[in-house]
Amino acid sequence: MLTQAALFVLDTVLSLFVLIVLLRFYLQTLRAPFRNPVSQFVAALTDFAIKPLRRLVPGLWGLDMASLLLAWFAELLLLLGEFWLGAMPFLPPGGAAYGALAALAAVRLLRVSIYILIGAVFLQAILSWVNPHSPVAPMLHSLTRPFLAPVQKLVPLVANVDLSPLVVFFLCQLALMLPVAWLETLAVRLF
Repeated sequence: MLTQAALFVLDTVLSLFVLIVLLRFYLQTLRAPFRNPVSQFVAALTDFAIKPLRRLVPGLWGLDMASLLLAWFAELLLLLGEFWLGAMPFLPPGGAAYGALAALAAVRLLRVSIYILIGAVFLQAILSWVNPHSPVAPMLHSLTRPFLAPVQKLVPLVANVDLSPLVVFFLCQLALMLPVAWLETLAVRLF
């Protein structure tokens, strides 16, 4: 019972931290406006770890590699914690197992990234009906524009209703079912 509680706390805290740090990475990568409550909240929650790490990890091609590395490391810590607490099968000895854990952490980051996109598209669709001039609307537009814009060119409006969010949801679910699940299975087989 104590192990289950420890797993719950570890999973909740580290999963939320990975989500927030990865969201920071995407907000900076996609040049989302900083002057909104969500961006400032994300920055305030992650500055304690990102700012010192930026001194050690430089950016690459305009990407904030410190944020991405921190998200990956937190996901790796979560996986190691799950192994040590017994939620997953016994970790075999050797460097190959830790390499497999590193690969699995990267695949899980990909999965969380797709969930961030799904959430951003969903929130943007809801806000477009309820409050299209919300302070978070420009941030959500920045996050979803690279994915919705190509689909909007292909899918016409139906009675002035934009169906591109439904197509993006469908493609995201398909990506989670096929390539991401395949990569996750491949990383687990490395054990």
